[in-house]
Amino acid sequence: MRHGSIPGTHGRVRPLTLLGDPVLHGPCADVTDFDPELSALVEDLFATMYAAEGVGLAANQVGEGVRVFVYDCPDDEDVRHVGHVVNPRLVAADGVVVRGPEGCLSLPGLEAGVERYDHAVVEGFNAAGDPVTVHGTGFFARCLQHEHDHLAGHTYADHLKGWRKRRHLHQISRAPWTP
Repeated sequence: MRHGSIPGTHGRVRPLTLLGDPVLHGPCADVTDFDPELSALVEDLFATMYAAEGVGLAANQVGEGVRVFVYDCPDDEDVRHVGHVVNPRLVAADGVVVRGPEGCLSLPGLEAGVERYDHAVVEGFNAAGDPVTVHGTGFFARCLQHEHDHLAGHTYADHLKGWRKRRHLHQISRAPWTP
């Protein structure tokens, strides 16, 4: 039996921000107030992520330009990692570079092979203002790097080059959600 509340059970599902919205393409602001509004945002992020069947979600993906992300993501050993980070800093991204399939809730239905390090460390705070350090390997390291990128105003598509980028831009132009 699990003790404590399940993340997102007290949150509301928010509409997802899609590629092209300005909030996805600029750096997010640091959180300065660790208050009930921040806790509610974290709950909303979890609720939205679960409703969209994702493994991570950044605040700007629901239109909030602040440095917060949540995750419920397995690593390559199928160990589940659940949590959130406020004002995250990517302090390490190293190890082997692996190209793997990556999708995004802000680019629904699309996927591309993106190169990421297989180890990452993120430092920041929880919603109460306590320091946290999150270590990730494999798929979970990919998730941490992906969500951290969002808060800097980048999507996985920004990592693509050459024919992969051209193919992906073509797929974006044909996506039903593209204006």
